[in-house]
Amino acid sequence: MNVLVFASRKGGSGKSTLAAHLGSYMAEHSRPTLLIDADPQGSLALWHQVRGAQDLPLHVGTKHLAATLAKARRAGAEWVLIDTPPNAEAPVAEAIWHADLVVIPMRPGLFDVDAVQATIQMCRDLKKPYAVVINAAPAKSGSDDPIVADARSAMQALDVPTWAGQITHNPELSLSLAHGAGVNELNSRSSGSEEIGNLWRALTRSFEAIEAMMDKHAQSA
Repeated sequence: MNVLVFASRKGGSGKSTLAAHLGSYMAEHSRPTLLIDADPQGSLALWHQVRGAQDLPLHVGTKHLAATLAKARRAGAEWVLIDTPPNAEAPVAEAIWHADLVVIPMRPGLFDVDAVQATIQMCRDLKKPYAVVINAAPAKSGSDDPIVADARSAMQALDVPTWAGQITHNPELSLSLAHGAGVNELNSRSSGSEEIGNLWRALTRSFEAIEAMMDKHAQSA
């Protein structure tokens, strides 16, 4: 079972948005998935309520998180996606402690580049694999927009793993959420659906690499 945590101290970075779209993508591709909304704002829970379908179960809150994850494992969940609040309080640290991988969404821009560093440090302190995903980015015109290129350079200077792709600012992402759907369900051939699919495949490769590394360490122990 893969536990994926979305974390960032910056509000509006896209944690709930990515969790919803990825969860929808996994459900459509028959990947048993549990969503956990640990953010008191409840954005993911609201989307789930509008969705109204039973293909994607939801748990609200982080109380007894270890027991919730154990139950999900027994139930056959392949993926658990945890949406966290924009702070560095104990529930966020607990979620990261249980993570196999932490996704740190970041809009390109000075304030966001500065804000993600606290979450990056938390992941490093807890020795958890993490990656920054550039979200709500200007559309590419052959190459990265200058503000995206600057954000990538800043992450490189800090030695931060950053996804090579991006999630472009696109109205269809918001429109699909308003209907309780993922962008892949609204229009599977859209650019937004393609980007979510690319992110899903990148995350899958990351988990495969993490698992291979853990196996190697176990064999050498």
